Amino acid sequence: MLTKLASPFAAFGDFFALTTEASRELFRRPFQWRETVECSWAIARVSMVPTLLVAIPFTVLVSFTLNILLREIGAQDLSGAGAALGTITQIGPIVTVLIVAGAGATAICADLGARTIREEIDAMKVLGINPIHRLVVPRVIASTGVALLLNSLVCTIGIGGGFVFSVYLQDVNPGAFLANLTLLTGLGELMISMVKAALFGLFAGLVACYQGLNVSGGAKGVGDAVNETVVYSFMALFVVNIVVTAVGLTATGG
Repeated sequence: MLTKLASPFAAFGDFFALTTEASRELFRRPFQWRETVECSWAIARVSMVPTLLVAIPFTVLVSFTLNILLREIGAQDLSGAGAALGTITQIGPIVTVLIVAGAGATAICADLGARTIREEIDAMKVLGINPIHRLVVPRVIASTGVALLLNSLVCTIGIGGGFVFSVYLQDVNPGAFLANLTLLTGLGELMISMVKAALFGLFAGLVACYQGLNVSGGAKGVGDAVNETVVYSFMALFVVNIVVTAVGLTATGG
C-alpha cells in the first residue's frame, strides 16, 4: 500500500528533476539549433491541420451563440468585442491545449519512447552525450515555440472566422464589428494569451519528454506512454489555464 502511494510522488520527483536539469542544460553550449528547427517543423506539421479543423468549429459555435444573445438584448453591434475577447482569452489557449497535448506532445513521446526501447538513450550516455541536452531541451523549446505560433494562428482564424460568420450569415454590421474589436480586448489580454500558450507548450513538452524517456515494456510501453502523455498534459494544461487566467484578470483589473 505504501509503495502504491509513494509511486506518484516518486514520479513527480523524477519529473521535477528532469525539469531542473533541462533548465540547467538550456544554457549549456553548444545549443542544438538544427535539432530544434527539425523538431519545430515536425511538431508544426502534425499540428497545423488539426488546429484548423478544431479552431473553425469553435469559432462558429461561440460567434453563433454570442450573436443570438446580443440580438436578444439589442446589442448586436458588440459582436466584434465578444468575438475578440472570447477568441483571444479562451478559444486560442484552449485549442492550443488540445492540439499541443493531442498531437505535438504525443509525437515527441513516441519519438523518445522508440529511442528508449531501442536503447539509443543508453548508448548516448555510454558515449558521454547528455540526452537531456541533446534531445530534451530542443524538443521543449520547439514545443513552446510552436504553441505560440498555434495560439497566434487560432486567434487570427477566430477573429476572421467570427467576422465572416457574423457579417455574412447573421447580418452584423461589418463596420461596427471592426470598430468594437478592441473594446474589451487590449494588449494585456493578448499578452496573457501568449503567456498561456508558452506555458502550455513548455509543460506539454516536458511531460512528453519525461514519459518518452521512462518507457518500459517494449512497443506496448510506448503506446501506454503516449496515452498517458495526453491525459497528464490535459490535466496540467487546464490547471495552468485556470491559474494564469485568474492571475491575469487580477493583474489587469478584469
